Amino acid sequence: MFISTPKDLSKIQPKLLLGLTKRQLICFGTAALIGAPFYFLTRNTLGNSIAVLLMIIVMLPLFFLAMYQHDGMPAEKMLLFIIRKIVWPVKRPYKTENLYNYLAEEGKKYRFEQSGKV
Repeated sequence: MFISTPKDLSKIQPKLLLGLTKRQLICFGTAALIGAPFYFLTRNTLGNSIAVLLMIIVMLPLFFLAMYQHDGMPAEKMLLFIIRKIVWPVKRPYKTENLYNYLAEEGKKYRFEQSGKV
């Protein structure tokens, strides 16, 4: 029996408690600190099932921050880059010349001159 091991060991994050990383522990703990009081404060007025659904909705963003990574970049960095792109769009100072358009225009001029309608 063989056990496959990853070739790139730099992507493996150290686990602290219950197989969770420090980031996941912080996010799940914060979600519990926000979600549990929210549930207990709203269950008498809204009812049990609605309070549970609202608690889940309140806790979902923190679960997303804890678990989502794309190309090694955590979710909050990706969201920050997206917000920056929307709020402050990039102005590109350099604009290239399209050589193919230039050659097409020259070709049109050449054909026009060759047709004798000058």
